Amino acid sequence: MDLSFGNFGPDSDSQHMTEVTDFTIQEDIQLEKTYECEACKKKFSIKNDLTRHMRAHTGEKPYECGTCKKKFGSLVSLNEHMRMHTGEKLHECEVCKKKFPSKYRLARHMRSHSGEKPYECEVCEKKISTKCNLAIHMRTHAGEKLHECDVCEKKFPWKYRFARHMRTHTGEKLNECETCIKKFSWLLSLNEHMRMHTGEKLHECEVCKKKFPSKYGLTRHMKSHNGEKQYECEVCEKKFSTNDNLAIHMRTHTGENQHECDVCEKKFPWKYILAMHMRTHTGEKLYECETCKKKFGWFMSLNEHMRMHTGEKLHECEVCKKKFPSKYGLARHMRSHNGEKPYECEVCEKKYSTKSNLAIHLRTHTGEKPYECNMCKKNISSKFSLGQHMRTHNGEKPYECEACKKEFSRKSSLTRHMKTHAGEKL
Repeated sequence: MDLSFGNFGPDSDSQHMTEVTDFTIQEDIQLEKTYECEACKKKFSIKNDLTRHMRAHTGEKPYECGTCKKKFGSLVSLNEHMRMHTGEKLHECEVCKKKFPSKYRLARHMRSHSGEKPYECEVCEKKISTKCNLAIHMRTHAGEKLHECDVCEKKFPWKYRFARHMRTHTGEKLNECETCIKKFSWLLSLNEHMRMHTGEKLHECEVCKKKFPSKYGLTRHMKSHNGEKQYECEVCEKKFSTNDNLAIHMRTHTGENQHECDVCEKKFPWKYILAMHMRTHTGEKLYECETCKKKFGWFMSLNEHMRMHTGEKLHECEVCKKKFPSKYGLARHMRSHNGEKPYECEVCEKKYSTKSNLAIHLRTHTGEKPYECNMCKKNISSKFSLGQHMRTHNGEKPYECEACKKEFSRKSSLTRHMKTHAGEKL
């Protein structure tokens, strides 16, 4: 029996492999797009791709967002949508460096640079930059608005937008900030709010370069440049730049302050502001500076304090251009220009520019001296006075007369000494 399988030498083997490879390529070409859509005749090489494509015709959307209930035809689309809630942005515009949660949104944004409007209305030939906006526009011709609010009769083209709108009437707020207990109707709003605590500021004003943690904050700030006040009180006709400020103002007419402090009976319009206020009574300080271990009741206060260590000074005096790390520091400094002294002693009616100076002054009436010298055990009324007193022990004299070079331990002593040089050219 002849069991020969022919010549399997190098040349034959190479020829055989070429034939197999050629056959495989031909087979791939023949099977490249074997699945055809019966509706539009578009072809696909993978059956799953055809199944996914068919949903564009049937309208089937089997994947639902657990947060806002919006539905999607593919899992990929749902995953990209979820980044809208988490705030994750993987795709960056090469022109302006703005980031987006999906390739689709980046592509749509790029049209703002290129001016491209690839979608045209078949009725009026108007060109639109996005398919979504075209769909909305088409309903202006059809008069179609499927979802109507029973409360205000406003209409919405999509169910998920309708559901989101209804929260403005029900007051439902599912998303709570773990830091300050404030609640929000949407996760996106919570994410933007969290930047108030972390200090992250993504949105910059093109006019003054000031940065804000949210688009809303930036939009509200822009009204300070254009003077826009579109929200008017129906009672006294006073106008406000934001809806929030109008809502706060309206409570001056209604007397509505829902949340009362059990300690001092002060009332607050929101629960989260009451929660922050309560820390002034309990002394609770949750936020600690890693550098000096000083503690604060609010994260924002910690952020402003940290600038004392970093040297960052964002707040500038318009009069003398001196800069300060916090708004409070600037406000306190401004009193040196306008002479304002808002803090008055109830005992002798003497006035002070800062609350801390009033507190020190009050010790002259109470006799309280909370600071003790480690050297001689003398009790002192203020930290500043203790620092001055310590110079009597260590001999430090930081104040020098420019005329005679004599040194003094206190600035007041130098000022008094300078009068002895009156009439001299210093």
